[in-house]
Amino acid sequence: MVDRVLVTLDGAVRDVDAPLLFADDIGVLRGDGVFETVLVRAGVACAIEFHLGRLRRSAQALDLPEPELGKWREAVEIAAKEWGSEREGVLRLVLTRGRDSELAGTPDKVKTGDLAAAVPVPTAFVLVVPVPERVEKARSEGVAVVSLSRGISVDLAQAAPWQLLGAKTLSYATNMAALRFAARMGADDVIFTSTENRVLEGPRSTVVIARDKQLITPPAKNGVLPGVTQRALFAEAEKAGWRCRYDSLFTADLLTCDSVWMLSSISLAARVNSLDGLRMSAPDNAQEIIDLVDRGIERAGAIGDW
Repeated sequence: MVDRVLVTLDGAVRDVDAPLLFADDIGVLRGDGVFETVLVRAGVACAIEFHLGRLRRSAQALDLPEPELGKWREAVEIAAKEWGSEREGVLRLVLTRGRDSELAGTPDKVKTGDLAAAVPVPTAFVLVVPVPERVEKARSEGVAVVSLSRGISVDLAQAAPWQLLGAKTLSYATNMAALRFAARMGADDVIFTSTENRVLEGPRSTVVIARDKQLITPPAKNGVLPGVTQRALFAEAEKAGWRCRYDSLFTADLLTCDSVWMLSSISLAARVNSLDGLRMSAPDNAQEIIDLVDRGIERAGAIGDW
């Protein structure tokens, strides 16, 4: 049983221990690229069309070349097959701008009319690794969360689109720093808040609250990444009679609702069991929400791109 799988967009299964990236890859030097993280379950990449759609939108936000989705699908299918169906896996789609050395001579090449040579070749690959140990605990027991200010306004995404707040980029240093800070505080995860004390998102998850028979999540216009798992939950929950909506949430809403959930492609539904040290009991419908997420993810592949 393999412990990692690496596939490039030419369909080749690569040796994961052999070098792949060049030292001057801009994704490494500057975090200039995009990615998606997908759950592999029963040999299938869950909700892959949703993830490919978001990969394309993120690439457009960074002015990257349009992803050839057909090649990405093929690489994903090969990687999932190589991984097998006996266990879950974490599948990452990674796309960077390419090598910095290819850009160094771009002005001269443009002047001489050699436009083809002026365009860098993107770096693109699919990688599958085991699901982290933290995931099982997050699914079964929930997560302890601290709220941290991101230091931005909810208006920033629309006022400054170059901040790329709605894109899933490789520039994840701030997110990882927040998670390390949470760990030092004895917590598992983070909920970012705005300067107006509004709820934003987690470093690797979407925040959803349940109140009575309704589910609420912050809108994308507030600068949060549209969530694949959240979208799948809403589609399934609406069929089951839940009211689902996108609306701004204040931090106080986290304390007055029935439950708070951190939704992500790998952990799926992780209930917040404590917030800033305050214990949060599980509601009677906690298992129903977990089941809705599982069913939503299973059916997401049939919904199409969005």
